[in-house]
Amino acid sequence: MSDYKYKRVLLKLSGEALMGSKEFGIDPGVPQKIADDIKAAHEAGVQIAVVVGGGNIFRGLSGAAAGMDRAQGDNMGMLATVINSLALQDTFEHNGMECRVMSAIEMHAISETYIRRRAIRHLEKGRITIFAAGTGNPYFTTDTAAALRACEIGAEVLMKATKVDGIYDMDPVSHPEAKKFDTISYMEVLNRDLHVMDATATALCHDNHMPIMVFNLDEKGIFDRALRGESVGTTVVDE
Repeated sequence: MSDYKYKRVLLKLSGEALMGSKEFGIDPGVPQKIADDIKAAHEAGVQIAVVVGGGNIFRGLSGAAAGMDRAQGDNMGMLATVINSLALQDTFEHNGMECRVMSAIEMHAISETYIRRRAIRHLEKGRITIFAAGTGNPYFTTDTAAALRACEIGAEVLMKATKVDGIYDMDPVSHPEAKKFDTISYMEVLNRDLHVMDATATALCHDNHMPIMVFNLDEKGIFDRALRGESVGTTVVDE
C-alpha cells in the first residue's frame, strides 16, 4: 500500500451518476465501472467508504416542489439511497470485494444499522463500507451525510466523483471561458456560492479540516491516481 498516499477515504457518488445513459434508475455498467476503478486500491489495503445519493430514483426537493411534504419527500429520497447502496454492494461482491451496507435508518433485514465504531472496524478488516440513508434525517443532503461520515470515520479525504473534471468559477457547459481551479479554499467556495457541495457539507469539512477532492467519475483510472496523490480535478482545502 506504500504507493498510495491515502489509506482511508470516503467516496461520494451522486445517484444521477448511476443512471449512465439512462433517464432513470441504474445502468448496470456504471457500478461495474466503479468496481473496476476501486478494486486495485481495495486489494492493496486502502480502506474505502462510500456514500451514494438517490437522485436517479427520487429527489425530496422535487417532491416538495410538486406539493409533497418536504420531510416525507426526503424520507423517500433516503430510501432511494438504500436501493443504490444495495446495487453497489451486489456489484462489489460479484467482483470479489467484501462489502457492508450500513443504514442510518434501521432496516435489519437488508442492512446493518450505522454504528460509528462498527463502521471503522469493517474498514479495518478490509470491507468496503457503504453508508446508506443519508444522515437519517430530512432536510440534510447526502453531501452533508458524506461530510459527516468522513469526519466520523477519520477519513483522510472526501472524494466527490461528478460529471465534471473539477471546480470552475462558473458553469463550464454554458461558459466555455470558465476558469478551473486546481485548489480552492472552503471560504472561497462558500463566498462564491460554487455549489461544490451544499453549504452545510462544505462548512462541516471546513470546521474539521477535511479536504474535498472533486473529479470526473468517467475519467479512466482517476480514482487510483487520486489515491496516489496525483493532482487531479480540484481540491478544497484550508486557506
